[in-house]
Amino acid sequence: MVTLQTWRERMSEDMRLRDFRPRTQEGYLAATRQFVDWTNKDPGDFAEEDVRRYFLYLRETKKLAPSSINIVVHALRFFLVHTLQRDWAILDLLRVNKPRTLPVVLSTRETRAVLGAVRHPVRRVALTTIYALGLRLNEGLALETGHIDADRLLVWVRDGKGGVDRGVPLPRPLLSCLRRYWKLERPACSTPHLFVAEGRAAPLHETTLQKTFKAARLDAGLAKDASIHTLRHSYATHLLEAGITLRTIQQVLGHKSLRTTEVYMHVTQPGTERLQETVDRLMAGL
Repeated sequence: MVTLQTWRERMSEDMRLRDFRPRTQEGYLAATRQFVDWTNKDPGDFAEEDVRRYFLYLRETKKLAPSSINIVVHALRFFLVHTLQRDWAILDLLRVNKPRTLPVVLSTRETRAVLGAVRHPVRRVALTTIYALGLRLNEGLALETGHIDADRLLVWVRDGKGGVDRGVPLPRPLLSCLRRYWKLERPACSTPHLFVAEGRAAPLHETTLQKTFKAARLDAGLAKDASIHTLRHSYATHLLEAGITLRTIQQVLGHKSLRTTEVYMHVTQPGTERLQETVDRLMAGL
């Protein structure tokens, strides 16, 4: 029997056997911990009714966002089926309809304004690199000098989402920027990482860069609810507006499905302008 004292260790082992990513393991354990605390029961005493009532509580009382509930669905399904070995019928009922919202996108002018408002040299180059390569935040912070292939103008993103490597085109202006940065701001400590926290051998922390971006957004007077991930959305949209194919953008971003990349078709400015011109012409004289 899995007891209150052993469930966490057993679930951790099960997730390592499935080779789950560390952040996935942390998220699943946290979600399961909240369920265990809510029931106030030993895991050996769980019943289907506990799961039913918990998800109604999350939806109707706490009113969690679909994305948050979805994490709990996956976490408890794994915990109950694989760790507790209880394949209950209630697990087939749990469905979350996640609305497909369009991403916030910055224009090239807005992007340059935000990046220009960052005063700290290391953080400014880090954010500029994330935009210029279309990276996820953790991918940018994990960059090392050895990942840059200057001769082939490529940057290798190692161990990206899903554990997949990919090559990203290295813009020549960014290469010049990185060379200047490395010459002037090279970390005193011995580290392969490009962007290092001051006085430490560890990469910049995500929270540090997120706070920096938020402050720069406010300093630039940008009203849009943008985040660092908005730089990635903007990169993809700017490529699409410049005529780069969706398939190519999919490969550069590291999307598994082209359907994920297709969302940028709905926020691409040239298409919107053509639509405006068309409806203006059709409705003329009304």
